[in-house]
Amino acid sequence: MAACDWALRFQGVGNASAVALGSPMATIERDGRPWLTIDCGAEGLTAYLARYGEAPRALFVTHVHLDHVAGFERLFVDRYFDPARRGRLPVYVPAPVVPLLHRRVGDYPNVLAEGGANFWDAFQLIPVGDAFWHDGQRFEVFPVRHHWPETAYGLRLPGSLTWSGDTRPIPEMLARFADRDELVAHDCGLHGNPSHSGIDDLEREYPRELLTRCVLYHYACEADGAALEARGHRVARPGACFALRAPRSAQTSVA
Repeated sequence: MAACDWALRFQGVGNASAVALGSPMATIERDGRPWLTIDCGAEGLTAYLARYGEAPRALFVTHVHLDHVAGFERLFVDRYFDPARRGRLPVYVPAPVVPLLHRRVGDYPNVLAEGGANFWDAFQLIPVGDAFWHDGQRFEVFPVRHHWPETAYGLRLPGSLTWSGDTRPIPEMLARFADRDELVAHDCGLHGNPSHSGIDDLEREYPRELLTRCVLYHYACEADGAALEARGHRVARPGACFALRAPRSAQTSVA
């Protein structure tokens, strides 16, 4: 099998109030093509469509705050009214998040005025536990510290990428789920709060080796991004693309 080029491209990098920076959302690319997208905020989906000219091919949902899932209504319209694509978009969702996602985006009375449709008819909803397979690659899923227990999760493609999702510092999780020299895309603003990491938090909690592998996103404004860079950290910008190492997970499973 020919070698593949892997990359992570950010559609948006801001916090929920940073509209100009776009909603926090990124896509793993394989050979220059979108492969798996993480979250689906409104501004992020707009940036995705402008970049790729089509809706996401597969999604992983970290949690259901609206800056991460507000694009789902547009995705429903895009998929449901195209019979060739209806029900063919895999949406991987941590099992405890499924009822939250349904209440947030799927549980609207009579999703079409004329009836005859369920919201999830447009998608292939796949509840996941500690791990799942996508297109021959095995991902790992882990809980993070955001807002309330068992409502937000991170994602790991072993040897390639660890995505923190919205979180406070999680040194114990990253010691396990970022121990293969992965690029770590991490929630970080200039100042922390009870649901999100600040740079002082990360510098206090994480070893220097881990910080050198981090790319920071979910900050409040461009000035804050520049301040994070001035402290010696890598910062993602909308549209930025970071090369990834090829994942170490197996290509096929054995029955």
